[in-house]
Amino acid sequence: MKLRFEGQVEQLLPGIKLLASDLGIELHEDGALVRVGSSPAENELEIGLENGQGYVRYGKKHQFFRGLGLFVQHSRLHDSFNLREKQQFELVGPMFDLSRNAVLTVDGFKLMLNKLALMGMNSVMLYMEDTYEVSSEPYFGYMRGRYSHAELREIDDYADLFGIEAFPSIQTLAHLEEFLKWQTVWHYRDTKGALLVGEERTNKLVENMIEAASSPFRSRKIHVGMDEAEELGRGKYLDKNGYGSRFDIMAAHLDTVLSVTRRLGLKPMIWSDMFLKLAVGNAGTESNYYDQNTTIPEEMARRIPKDVDMVYWDYVHTEPEHYERVIANHRPLGCNVVFAGAVWIFNTFGVNYGLSLGATDVALQACKKEGIREVYATMWGDDGNESNPFAALLGLQLYAEHAYTEGSPASDRLAERVKLCTGIEANAFLQFKYLDETPGSEPNNSKQSNPSKFLLYQDVLLGQFDKQIEGLEMNAHYKWLESQIRAHRNPSAELDYLFDVPEKLSAVLKLKSECGLSLKRAYDMKDMDALRHAATTELPAIADAVRQLRGAHRTQWLRMFKPFGWEVLDIRYGGVVNRLETASFRLLDYVEGRIDRIEELEQERLLFNATNRFNNKGVGWCSYYYRMASPNVFFHVINPF
Repeated sequence: MKLRFEGQVEQLLPGIKLLASDLGIELHEDGALVRVGSSPAENELEIGLENGQGYVRYGKKHQFFRGLGLFVQHSRLHDSFNLREKQQFELVGPMFDLSRNAVLTVDGFKLMLNKLALMGMNSVMLYMEDTYEVSSEPYFGYMRGRYSHAELREIDDYADLFGIEAFPSIQTLAHLEEFLKWQTVWHYRDTKGALLVGEERTNKLVENMIEAASSPFRSRKIHVGMDEAEELGRGKYLDKNGYGSRFDIMAAHLDTVLSVTRRLGLKPMIWSDMFLKLAVGNAGTESNYYDQNTTIPEEMARRIPKDVDMVYWDYVHTEPEHYERVIANHRPLGCNVVFAGAVWIFNTFGVNYGLSLGATDVALQACKKEGIREVYATMWGDDGNESNPFAALLGLQLYAEHAYTEGSPASDRLAERVKLCTGIEANAFLQFKYLDETPGSEPNNSKQSNPSKFLLYQDVLLGQFDKQIEGLEMNAHYKWLESQIRAHRNPSAELDYLFDVPEKLSAVLKLKSECGLSLKRAYDMKDMDALRHAATTELPAIADAVRQLRGAHRTQWLRMFKPFGWEVLDIRYGGVVNRLETASFRLLDYVEGRIDRIEELEQERLLFNATNRFNNKGVGWCSYYYRMASPNVFFHVINPF
């Protein structure tokens, strides 16, 4: 499609040229005319085609690029059309977790920004616990793929071409384990992950962090974190100062942080969970955060500064009344409330689209009703980041369509838009959910079972999760899924490579899922032929499939992420292969009479989630690789204090 643009296009042309290949358009003096101008209101977008001439009228820069995509999409189908949209949120965009091993390369970030521009996003949050450069702290982000100032500036410059506001999200209190693990900086440490607040040198560190994180960006926004600080004041702080109210400690530290942001002219936000937990008298459990009967004490409301936004995060609920009530719980704080939902790529190789799409739809409708003006889609990478944010693009598309729709966007519209913006069919993205939405899971995997991860990493001789999946025909499920993924692939699509890993993982799990069960059964029956066949044929075949999976995953990782952090997955894959080799060795020793029993297979199999499979947890959940791989000690942490 050849196009030429007239009107207010000078500032838009760099972005148009960057998106031309994605859209399949060519800028040409003989192309169809598209007139570009302003809409009557800054939150309105209008596009159309009449008598062979097109037009895009927009209020803000980012809206033009959404309009450009819509124009191309509809002009391929219609000779004449007119579309109007009104932006429902002032700011909408993703939050990328760049702190749990998977740090997007600058080129990977640019590719993602192209997709976000076509969606009409206008904000992007970079979550960086220690993955940015602080010149005074050489161990800050050491060997973790930290961004340089120049790299962050390049990302910001690129985002600005599309009218997207990029800004940092850091931690100024807790979640700093990866920095505080270094012995040379233990003087900053209260507990394993929390800063020793109230100390002059800690205050200087926080000041340096805020300056370093914010200076590469045009935006004056900054997220200063401060969530899940349950250990605050319970380590070295307690030894030095005695017992203190966690609210008092946190409020004092917030004042310190805000003194820096005010001096730098920054607009801060924090996660709201600690204050709501403290309001009900206990900051020890996540459930307190969602307590719908929370009452903010007057003293707490009085002491919290009003020039900080409170970010209400909620990733799992599907009842509109829940969101409305918890938003109401925030109101007495007197701060602007921002909402952060999620696209579930946490702790899995896939994407829990069943939960993510349903929770997002309900949450964003509630946000519109309650007047929330700023929404974000978090994509956490807990425990190694086996998945990736590109797999979550369907979920991000839902956020974008909600941002330009008064109610809930229709599913066919969502499908059309994600195909235009990403080149991938919606049904292809949905295959990611079946890595974990398996037999035995709750509807829409609402309890976040993650068998794609624990069935890969569990040991075939120890079979920790075997009792969880007994009778569920998991091998057959993954055989089906392998064929489904293959059938939905489009080799000509730029992002088709995203499906290499789930396809090859399914090829592994169709062989490995129930392997431990069959080994235990054969051993108990003393079926030596079956055990020999497993040792010489079945287990080596699984190992070969794992090696192919690892190769595909390595290629994918290095295509989008910096190399730092891949070593963790390399080690995990190596562990799977080595344990399969040891299993073959042990089986052959047994069937050939060199040992009289296999102690691992003598053990009774118990449920891993003993209270959960029969308590609506589905097929099971495990948050940590080291617990999936072995019931034995991987490491032992000694308190240095």
